[in-house]
Amino acid sequence: MQTESAEFIRRTIRSVPDWPAAGVTFRDITPVLQDPRTFRVLIDLFVYRYMRQRLDLVAGVDARGFILGSVLAYELNLGFVPVRKKGKLPFRTVAEEYSLEYGNASVEMHTDAVRTGQRVLLIDDLVATGGTMVAAIKLLQRLGANVVEAAAVIDLPHLGGSGQIKATGTPLFTVCAFNENE
Repeated sequence: MQTESAEFIRRTIRSVPDWPAAGVTFRDITPVLQDPRTFRVLIDLFVYRYMRQRLDLVAGVDARGFILGSVLAYELNLGFVPVRKKGKLPFRTVAEEYSLEYGNASVEMHTDAVRTGQRVLLIDDLVATGGTMVAAIKLLQRLGANVVEAAAVIDLPHLGGSGQIKATGTPLFTVCAFNENE
């Protein structure tokens, strides 16, 4: 059932060649979100995976992780924590910087977003180089949370991000993967 659902979702993901730059194929989950059946299959896949785990919160990475994470938190009857790009949160924050291909960026969370010992699921739409998700893991851990698992719809294993996440000691679950030449 899970394999069928994953393949159904994978077929719905749109591949956009040469965006945002020449040679890059962007994997767009918008068609998954637009189709009510596919969106439900995706959320149900995550719900069935996490419904029996003892979780306290779902944390979603800016911006598509907000969409998935908030719906998943609702379905699991958990709170939701946004991990935002720098400068977007109105209260006291803690930040974590990470490297991009050309420069650095950072993500932030409110200082009171999690409590020590809370068990958190971290979710985003895609794992590419892993920088954003690793930074979010570090933020959550710095605030005392236990990141039970990181999850995403898509893994691009050839970019090395899944390995970076696993190197933090955090388990990673992805629904599907795309190889470099697909």
